[in-house]
Amino acid sequence: MAHKISSDCISCGSCQSVCPCDAIFEGDGQYEINADLCVDCGACAAQCPVNAIEEA
Repeated sequence: MAHKISSDCISCGSCQSVCPCDAIFEGDGQYEINADLCVDCGACAAQCPVNAIEEA
């Protein structure tokens, strides 16, 4: 199951830099995760300073 970025995202980009499969991209107003590419490693969730990433 892929992770999901909530509306609490502050668009800092810290999650994108740690994603090993390039599943995170800058969307309209916040970052988003491509569920087809996400391998559910949790690296992004651990990196997020506002805890905006959780399992979908």
